[in-house]
Amino acid sequence: MDLTRPVAPDPYASLPAVPSFTLTSSTLVDGAAMPAEHTADGGNTSPQLSWTGFPTSTRSFLVSCFDPDAPTPAGFWHWTVVDVPAEVTELDEGVGESDLMLDGAAFHVRNDGGGYDYTGAAPPAGDRPHRYVFAVHALDVDSLDLDAEASPTAVAFTALFHTVARATLTVTHAR
Repeated sequence: MDLTRPVAPDPYASLPAVPSFTLTSSTLVDGAAMPAEHTADGGNTSPQLSWTGFPTSTRSFLVSCFDPDAPTPAGFWHWTVVDVPAEVTELDEGVGESDLMLDGAAFHVRNDGGGYDYTGAAPPAGDRPHRYVFAVHALDVDSLDLDAEASPTAVAFTALFHTVARATLTVTHAR
């Protein structure tokens, strides 16, 4: 099958502008290829993420990973962690495995693969490299008042109205 199609826009470029802060990782390098252990073929291990420089008004965080290049009309959500407490500024490698590994009231919503966890990069074989945008959204509320049955898109929509700043880190992967 020919998967030739236009390149999807940056998923956050068309949203209202908000200040940025710094997102880093000991396992990912912005603009580089995703290490194998974070892919579906290499173990589905969520990466380590750390963030600094967010506004003092931050009361919680939303963490996500989105593939805008998936051959669907709406991309593909690989990971969404909701209600991360404001005092948590790092997620260790592997915490995407289960809610039991998350601090405080934080929890996963179902990813587009159907699991309540991190699912690694798995673009169609032969497709161009896909971008995986890891984002941390600083929010002005303690909770988005959603539950694990909310879709990642519903979470993103709800968070839009509470986002005071956002940090992103993008890696690529192809098969």
